[in-house]
Amino acid sequence: MILEFSHYDYKRQGTISAKDFALSMVTSADMSHLDRLLNRVDELNNKPRLRDIRITLDEFRSFAELRKTLQPLSLALFSYGKVNGLLTRMDFQRAASHVCGISLTDNVVDIIFHVFDSNCDGNISLKEFVRVLHKRERDITRTVDSGVMGHLSFR
Repeated sequence: MILEFSHYDYKRQGTISAKDFALSMVTSADMSHLDRLLNRVDELNNKPRLRDIRITLDEFRSFAELRKTLQPLSLALFSYGKVNGLLTRMDFQRAASHVCGISLTDNVVDIIFHVFDSNCDGNISLKEFVRVLHKRERDITRTVDSGVMGHLSFR
């Protein structure tokens, strides 16, 4: 996680751009959804308030911790969400805080909602958001597991 943050913070400013944070979220998206999500990431450049957001290491770390609690988070999000599977910013922050004990800043939540609110109605699609996070955590686990096993194997 710190290594990933450092990758985006190559100038060592202590923060990363909103766009870099958004890219880190969608890197493991399913290929069938990737173009749409990348278009949403690119649209950050057209939103001055979002474009100028800088994400700190602590904010990045909080979101990474939230990804690690995906099962309880998913259950909480679906229970906080409306019947149609949509979730407001306030419900999202409440679920993260009450169920996972993780406080997300408004900046982080604003970027998440920009990327995953594809129809711009102020809600995110829970199914897509959880799918992307689940795939990302699964990919990270596979990379770590294969990396450790690769170092431990004898040739």
